[in-house]
Amino acid sequence: MQDYPPSGQPTENKPHRSLFERLTAFISPEPENRSELLELLHDAHERNLIDADALSMIEGVFQVSDLSARDIMIPRAQMDVVDISKPIEEWMPMVLETAHSRFPAVDGDRDKVIGILLAKDLLRYYAEETFDVRGMLRPSVFIPESKRLNILLRDFRSNRNHIAIVVDEYGGVAGLCTIEDVLEQIVGDIEDEHDIDEEEDNILPIQGGANGQRWRIKALTEIVQLNEEIGTNLNDDDVDTIGGLVANHLGRMPRKGEIFEMDHLRFEVLRADARQVHVLLVEKCADWQSDADS
Repeated sequence: MQDYPPSGQPTENKPHRSLFERLTAFISPEPENRSELLELLHDAHERNLIDADALSMIEGVFQVSDLSARDIMIPRAQMDVVDISKPIEEWMPMVLETAHSRFPAVDGDRDKVIGILLAKDLLRYYAEETFDVRGMLRPSVFIPESKRLNILLRDFRSNRNHIAIVVDEYGGVAGLCTIEDVLEQIVGDIEDEHDIDEEEDNILPIQGGANGQRWRIKALTEIVQLNEEIGTNLNDDDVDTIGGLVANHLGRMPRKGEIFEMDHLRFEVLRADARQVHVLLVEKCADWQSDADS
């Protein structure tokens, strides 16, 4: 059975490829899945064909489709909200101190998010004799914890929205996500003049997990702090930070999406580039309690 007509011309469904193209495909086949494509990209980086920042952003684009809102959300307890059931004078100092551009507005309870207050709309409070906070609120968008970040980013862009309230399976508020949080998964941390790096933000507890105990941890967190806060006993003789400990354990720079176990802890690399790891998801393994007590 012939693939080509007698004239030697290719069929309509099989375009002609040159001998060089066929030899190239035979020697260097095209990647068949994401893992093979990432290996080619890392090889290209090692041969200085693409720089570290480009590689990191490409990896971030891939990972965005694997992460969900629960992986990056600001937990409910960490949310800065305005309670419009109280006089504006009571929460205005918090607005000025945090300097966010948008705030979830609640009505007496964090589960009762009734809208989003833009900080710029508060300028009218100083310019007008009458000021109706409720009338200033923008509609709030609610999303499930399982919503994929690539879909969330598309929704942010199409709806021109910058913030979404994350709800759990029972309809309660679990946290919030911003467009900046999603973009940081691709381009890395976006620092502004109001960002501060406080130790209490280094380790954030996250609901869920097989054993009910997991944390989102910055890689620059000192091992001593991690041991104190979650009750581990990681060795800090050779390195000071959890990111350094992970790199030493693997013997190379961690990659986004990698999952491994160390000292009865399950680690997942949430954010990393070709130069360093940035954020980790840490969860205690099922055998942690019994081994820790022995």
